[in-house]
Amino acid sequence: MKEEPVRDLLAQLNSPIENDIPRIGIVLAAGHGKRIRSETSKMLHEIWGRPTALRVARAVQQGLDSPNQIIVVGIKGADVAKATSAQSGRVFAYQENPVLGLPAGTGDAVRVGLQSFPEATADRDVYIFLGDMGLLTEAVVVQFRTSFEKVSCDMMVLTGLYSGPAAANYYGRIVRVPATDVDGAPSGEDRDKVIEIREHKDILGLDPQTPYQAVYNGRTYAFSQRELLETSEINTGVFAFKEAALRTYIRQIDTDNVQGELMLTDLVQIFNQHQLIVRAAVADSEEEILAFNVKSVWHQMQTIARRWAYERLMDTITIADEQDFFIADEVIEQILLMDKDIGPLDIVIGKGVHIGPEVRLNRRVNIGDRSHLHGHVVLSEDVHIGVGVELSCYQGQSLVLGDGVEILSRNIVKGNLRIGAKSRIESGVIMTGSDEHPMRVGERVTVKGISYLYGCQIDDDLLIEHSVIKCKRVERVRRRDGTIQSVRYVLPQPEGLDSISEL
Repeated sequence: MKEEPVRDLLAQLNSPIENDIPRIGIVLAAGHGKRIRSETSKMLHEIWGRPTALRVARAVQQGLDSPNQIIVVGIKGADVAKATSAQSGRVFAYQENPVLGLPAGTGDAVRVGLQSFPEATADRDVYIFLGDMGLLTEAVVVQFRTSFEKVSCDMMVLTGLYSGPAAANYYGRIVRVPATDVDGAPSGEDRDKVIEIREHKDILGLDPQTPYQAVYNGRTYAFSQRELLETSEINTGVFAFKEAALRTYIRQIDTDNVQGELMLTDLVQIFNQHQLIVRAAVADSEEEILAFNVKSVWHQMQTIARRWAYERLMDTITIADEQDFFIADEVIEQILLMDKDIGPLDIVIGKGVHIGPEVRLNRRVNIGDRSHLHGHVVLSEDVHIGVGVELSCYQGQSLVLGDGVEILSRNIVKGNLRIGAKSRIESGVIMTGSDEHPMRVGERVTVKGISYLYGCQIDDDLLIEHSVIKCKRVERVRRRDGTIQSVRYVLPQPEGLDSISEL
């Protein structure tokens, strides 16, 4: 999509921010991600069923307790904007394609974000997050916000503690003011303030025999190369600023760095040069601050998200294989709420089951291996789903299964459809309903054999097998002996015979 249509789309999605809220979040989601090796934007790669940029956006809104949010998009910007969607207080800003020779980097992305909304009269807090931090949670955002609000500073960096070997740590190191300067004098109240963020490649370029010296607040501090390499505190790319200072000094960032880009990390030294205070807060969880550039790390994050989901549910329902299942966050919340409100659930989830966000479960539901449930699928109590079943419906439709319904292996049931209590759909059945022709199945109905039913109204207590029935009313007819007449081998008249001939 060309630039102008993208801008037009963003203008349609934008919503005014609320000026009386003292916090605003900026999510940097402009990077396509060359190293991810995909035509799909990195920002649209899903973490536990939801695009990473959308996961970050939601966590930021919840953690900051503010609807005000700027999402900076770039390459594939229209796709990213559509996936994150319009919302009250959400504004999309467009960063020019860096391939065109324009300045790029996180500093430029934040500059673009700041240009998309006017400066407030009161000095707001501005929080910057990366759109590929798909495991970010509300709790981490709350922790960072609390840290920034309770101490006096103009800028804060969210940091992590790298737990692996120093040789494998390629992240930027947080260089804090140590206990003493080069003369042995105590650093006093400056101790632990952030001097700079030193990139790994820059540290490798230092002379191992000569201490690296940095000046902070007029005093000189020294660090050996080994000391810097063994520093476990790393930059996450998440920052908090006082808005006025950020708007003032972001103009001073230049491209005089190894990357040749406008880097937000350069603001640490710029703030220090102007006697502004920069501090750091360590995130409680190493996993929740992960970001990805390559597929292997993305898969690692998926594994972590699956483990989190399993740990939330493992004492509430039965999951056959903790390494092979998907239950959307919304359904997890529903399960936990049901367990709290109505007690034991006895739900069983088979290996490889996929349950989408609009699905609603109930007590004593059993879902067989490799079954997929998508759309607004509502399962009543005691529903049994066999192996490899597909249950799905389109947006705005509902697929409802009554109490005690059984759908056996490898059936496909989809669309605008309701199946009454105690009905049984045996193997080899395809059953569909549309908005124009909804499918309604009565109670205690059995459908079996190779059958296809579309848009029918079926009475209670019927047996249908080996039949193809489209848009018909199927009535219950009693024989003279009191039994109910079965429906077998009902087929439509053939069509297209004039297209077929002998070879």
